[in-house]
Amino acid sequence: MNEAEIFIAGANGQLGKALRARYPNANFADIDRLDITEEESIKNYDWSQTRIILNAAAYTNVDGAETAEGRIEAWKVNAHAVGYLSKVARDNDITILHISTDYVFDGTQDNHKEEEAFAPLSVYGASKAAGDIIVSLTPKFYILRTSWVIGEGRNFVRTMLELGKKGVDPTVVSDQIGRLTFTSELVRAIDHLLSNNLSFGTYNISNSGESKSWADITKTIFEIAGYQNSVNTITTDDYYTGKENTAPRPLNSTLNLTKIQTTSFTSTDWRDELRLYIEKELQS
Repeated sequence: MNEAEIFIAGANGQLGKALRARYPNANFADIDRLDITEEESIKNYDWSQTRIILNAAAYTNVDGAETAEGRIEAWKVNAHAVGYLSKVARDNDITILHISTDYVFDGTQDNHKEEEAFAPLSVYGASKAAGDIIVSLTPKFYILRTSWVIGEGRNFVRTMLELGKKGVDPTVVSDQIGRLTFTSELVRAIDHLLSNNLSFGTYNISNSGESKSWADITKTIFEIAGYQNSVNTITTDDYYTGKENTAPRPLNSTLNLTKIQTTSFTSTDWRDELRLYIEKELQS
């Protein structure tokens, strides 16, 4: 695989930064050179040397997508832009690898398989489901469905570490269940799929290990960091009561990892990855 033939969309996000570190010779473009939400911008970009598009771009403000302005932005980035990139892939014999989310499901099943029917609860989930459908019509595609992503940038683990350091006892939902996905795990999976020329299609990717609630994960964060803070628990319904423009969340985000694991990919337990992540954060 020639890194110079890779193009990373969304290169400044959490996953984008991790992909740039893994593929330092890959191409990417700032918005002044390429705006993926504008069809003309996509058409005018030189794709002649690109063989693989890694689409890590997404509008991920789940609650923001419930507002009038955010709804438009979510559909522009998560659906329209995906359509433009997919057309480029079709027209130029390019492989497209696209990042999806557990939010395309309603969370009523406790172990989501790749073939589960879409049932998004939110505008964000609906826009991501539309993007998945578009990509799946491309001849050469990978869709990586993931959940609860943690990397370099603003994220749940960093927020809890900040609160813990300040001595705050946070109130965290206890009825949303899932696993963390570190960008390091996503990058390993992406490299595994591409390097081994595995079959095109959709693959679930998260770290492995026992599924836990956000509240339980917070307790684990404090334990690893050596903080003595307490964690107050609350249900999702109670947490969002009285708050405007809040999106419904799937209560179960656990992804079935059997498909990727049958390709000789060894998943990493989220607790092991979390410990390494926190140790690095506390040293910085």
